[in-house]
Amino acid sequence: MSLPYILKIATNEDIPGIIALHQANLVVNLNETEKQGGFVTTALTVAQIEYVIQEKGLFVAQKNNTIIGFMVAADWIFFEQWPIFKHMIDLFPKLSYKNFSITTENNFQYGPVCIDRNFRGQGILQELFEFMRIHMLQKFPLALTFINKTNIPSFKAHTEKLRWKVIDEFQFNANEYYVLAYDMLEKTVPNEASSEE
Repeated sequence: MSLPYILKIATNEDIPGIIALHQANLVVNLNETEKQGGFVTTALTVAQIEYVIQEKGLFVAQKNNTIIGFMVAADWIFFEQWPIFKHMIDLFPKLSYKNFSITTENNFQYGPVCIDRNFRGQGILQELFEFMRIHMLQKFPLALTFINKTNIPSFKAHTEKLRWKVIDEFQFNANEYYVLAYDMLEKTVPNEASSEE
């Protein structure tokens, strides 16, 4: 059965739509009520988006020429420009998951991730994740991410729908976060989704 939207690796033509969706869900742009539906914490510039696109690490869901979801997947060299990701890298020596000793070489940082509020609960997160997983598995056997403990919709979506596993916790700038890992060999079975990040 064909999907009612297109999944693809993003190109520069998609940047305006990605930015619009990103800004509509960026935590600093939301009020307290809007945050209850989930939010994105990492702000991305056009230059940063262009870089990830060039590295083929930005995946989108598109419907009627509108970006309704995006997912960033990039190496730690890209992400270490943000202090919080540098903090994550510093945690690696004490982290482990399954048989993995976690290093900057054997995994990538997953996220930010965003699904248009009007299209949540339709399984787009799982479909887009599976599309990303197939492509990124060619480069990395493992994915890591972190989720703010106050971002309950994102946490539930990733642990219940995508089956990410919590492997650690940390504090940064007075916020608390979960560290999550995903074995890229594990196929995600699309099903009904809850609210996504």
